[in-house]
Amino acid sequence: MISQKNILIAPLDWGLGHASRCVPLIKALSENNTVIIGSTLLNRDLFKSYFPSHPQFELPSYNIRYSAYAPAWLKILLQSQSIKAAIAEEQKALQQAVKQHALDVVISDNRFGLHHSGTENIFVTHQLNVQSPVFSRLANRINRNYMHRFNRVWVPDYEARDQRLSGRLSDADEIKIPVEYIGPQSALQIIEASDEPKQAIDYLLLLSGAEPQRSILETLLIKKFRDTKYKVVLVRGTHTAAPLESGNMQVVNTAYGVELKQLIVSAHRIVCRSGYSTLMDLHLLGKKELILIPTPGQTEQEYLADYWHDKFLCTAVKQKHISRMGIGHSPTV
Repeated sequence: MISQKNILIAPLDWGLGHASRCVPLIKALSENNTVIIGSTLLNRDLFKSYFPSHPQFELPSYNIRYSAYAPAWLKILLQSQSIKAAIAEEQKALQQAVKQHALDVVISDNRFGLHHSGTENIFVTHQLNVQSPVFSRLANRINRNYMHRFNRVWVPDYEARDQRLSGRLSDADEIKIPVEYIGPQSALQIIEASDEPKQAIDYLLLLSGAEPQRSILETLLIKKFRDTKYKVVLVRGTHTAAPLESGNMQVVNTAYGVELKQLIVSAHRIVCRSGYSTLMDLHLLGKKELILIPTPGQTEQEYLADYWHDKFLCTAVKQKHISRMGIGHSPTV
């Protein structure tokens, strides 16, 4: 374990999943090191809620957006130049951070530009082997080219293939730097759930991810659940204006920490995107009744939804088929 070092740990701000899984790493590393958090406007408040006294260093945002119509992989491809620009900007920012905080170690969760010749550089990812129906070979070559600029890789998953949460995504056969499997990571690991009894929830709808797909899914799920007899809680994952008509469901803009953990623990079934960080949260809390709706064209989420359907018997539903999605178990009285 790293000890007596000045460490910068910084996640990609593509949703809050990367930030959330860095929380237990920050907590563990802070016991014997000085930890600075690299953040953006999108994840600053989350880190502040867990680590109010930790210094934060501002980094450029990748500003990833999806399309309402084009598949996510195509939209990302079209944003490749702006992503490269963000990588160049974070390289410049890191030069300043190394001087300002006398950094010894840089831990980057999927930020490709956060490596420095004067520090030990650790890359955190579960995507060592990109699974994509298009441009898979090219995507893996680019991914490995960036990854090999670091000194080693930490994979938030189990090393044994038969226990893997990420399936083939974390196969390390082509990786030429040391790879260490550090086990699933979740911010909810470090939180003690309240002993106060919580009313049972039939369906917890957890929204996350980039716009406009977050809002599209929200609209579809409200239409599906607003007039049901079940107890439904919707966690929107945003502070934007809430929909005017949500029926009889309870609506929460955002939930972190104890509140989020209590909601998940109290839920009989959970409907969510198949983002890897969300799946780690639910796995570590022992939740098995999952309905996974991958972001259209987001090939990683599509792969994980299919993988969890086959391995863990979860339900996988395409977003365009939500209206036909079955709702079936005894409602909470």
